[in-house]
Amino acid sequence: MIIYHGSTDIITLPLAKAGRPDLDFGQGFYTTDILEQAQKWADRISRQRHERAVINVYKFDKEKAEREYRYLKFEAYDIQWLNFIAACRTGNPLWKDYDCIEGGIANDRVIDTVEAYIAGTTDASHALEELSKHQPNNQICIISQRLIDDCLKYKETQPC
Repeated sequence: MIIYHGSTDIITLPLAKAGRPDLDFGQGFYTTDILEQAQKWADRISRQRHERAVINVYKFDKEKAEREYRYLKFEAYDIQWLNFIAACRTGNPLWKDYDCIEGGIANDRVIDTVEAYIAGTTDASHALEELSKHQPNNQICIISQRLIDDCLKYKETQPC
């Protein structure tokens, strides 16, 4: 499968431990199988850094990753996803039990609901009701350098 990483940098050799640990799925190399989503990420970073946006393109052997590694996939914005995101964003590193995690993003469309749930100002049922109004985007966070080295191959970098 083809996956993308939006950036201002050409990344031919991704590193799993380069990111922050308190993100949606923890510390890892974040990608997506949705080109438009990677372009939005690249554009956001480009504006912050005042640099040119690029899309790094990779071939990802997802079947091998799912078969041979600890691969967690969230199919929807559900209670498991919500609790996992809340835990990771508040410093509970549930992500350390996995080599790769795939699922929806706590992005601008849903972050207020997630933050209200984390803060305790909304309960799970109300949060899930709000989340059900949104179609999840998709992110694939590769946590294991061994999985990157084994299943991810750089293909090219494209201008955004």
